[in-house]
Amino acid sequence: MLPQSVPASPNLSRRLAKLTSILDVAKAMSAERDLDLLLPLILYEATKVVESDRCSLFILDREREELWSKVAQGSKNEIRLPMGSGIAGQVAHTGAVINIPDAYADPRFNSSFDVSSGYRTHTILCVPMRDANGDVTGVIQALNKRGGRVFDAEDEELLLALGAQAAGAIENALLHEEINRLFEGFVSASVVAIEARDPTTAGHSGRVADLTVSLAQALEHHTTGPYAQTRFTAVELQELRYASLLHDFGKVGVRENVLVKAEKLYPHELETLRARFQLARKDLQLQSSRRRLASVEARGLSALPTIHQEEDARLAQELAQLDEVMSFLLTCNKPTVLAQGNFERLLELGKLSYTDAHDHGQPLLLPNEIQSLSITRGTLSPEERREIESHVDHTYRFLSQIPWTRALRRVPEIAYAHHEKLDGTGYPRAIPEIPVQSRMMSICDIYDALTASDRPYKKAVPHALALDILKKEAGSGQLDKDLFTIFVDAEIPRRALKKRPA
Repeated sequence: MLPQSVPASPNLSRRLAKLTSILDVAKAMSAERDLDLLLPLILYEATKVVESDRCSLFILDREREELWSKVAQGSKNEIRLPMGSGIAGQVAHTGAVINIPDAYADPRFNSSFDVSSGYRTHTILCVPMRDANGDVTGVIQALNKRGGRVFDAEDEELLLALGAQAAGAIENALLHEEINRLFEGFVSASVVAIEARDPTTAGHSGRVADLTVSLAQALEHHTTGPYAQTRFTAVELQELRYASLLHDFGKVGVRENVLVKAEKLYPHELETLRARFQLARKDLQLQSSRRRLASVEARGLSALPTIHQEEDARLAQELAQLDEVMSFLLTCNKPTVLAQGNFERLLELGKLSYTDAHDHGQPLLLPNEIQSLSITRGTLSPEERREIESHVDHTYRFLSQIPWTRALRRVPEIAYAHHEKLDGTGYPRAIPEIPVQSRMMSICDIYDALTASDRPYKKAVPHALALDILKKEAGSGQLDKDLFTIFVDAEIPRRALKKRPA
């Protein structure tokens, strides 16, 4: 005959329930990486396990030799204690459990907190939290066993077990925070490096990141259309933010004079051109003097007043023509659209010459200057524009060298496609298959580039005109039309403009 099973005692059932609770919370703690969410979870479970009125958790700050807590139940402010101070400080210092059945009868108890808070402490259980190496990393302190009872050896054992699990979870969460701070510091330093190359674009990366993340968040409120079900987690938003902040990092690989080129001729080229015109001016004056002498020899000294009058008028006309040519070249040098007919005139001006100090004829306008001044739009030649566009390839190669976490592994890919267009006319790969994150960034990047404050090579475009330009690109199939509609309807650009300094 088989023996009948013996029912478990209430105490054993309660202990098993507590141990099961510790295992369950250990699983939850191991999955939680946000310290602000993890610490309250630990306190909640600690309070249940030892059946206390409230609990506090202190983490050891070894650099400052302090204990700190921002989740002490009953306190809204962060608490910091010197190592060895108070009951929690003593436990952290010695690593020994302190179990006090009557707080006011124990000289180690400081009643000042009770006085300030109006709380009455009766019993205290304070245990160390130890990591895998056995080192104390913090302290859990439980106050007032429910039912007027005192904390016993079982409570000590259970709270120590929970504390060991909590120590590992907290260590992982702190390590996760350190990694996040490392990435944040790296990204911030990279943005500083980008903007140091071109101070006139300072703030662009940050503004594009704010706009893009705001657009991604706006999708949460969108219930119709192709993006009705598109949602981004907090980690995905962080990934998008990093990609947006670093989308222009490759500009560090572009020559600085090309990156900040404000006019069609570089400053040193313009200075050389001006110097050549000064030589041409002196040449006209010299040629005039030579003609005066020749005329005196031919017509006699008595004709000198007439000769001067004639030469002064001729020289003035020639100098005026030279000045007009220089003024025309300066107009062509501006980053405006080259007017129709100006290209032909530049070719004609290429035939002008002056005589140098050796009486050799020299061209007034060099072929490379004609080529640069003939740029039809903006300031960049086709070669320079390709160099500027190469910043995307530089960005991708740079970001691909970084060992991103699994959650952030798409940062290079997202940044790589921010200049691609849906109709395949973008760069550097001219691909129409573009991640939605890159599509959002494209809209935000163009908007900020258009509306940003005046730069040497362009004027700021008004908000309404910038939206018209984006609307045309969306209508022609270059930008995502649905995302642009959300961008406007959610008033993302207007909110961004309000944040900009006046």
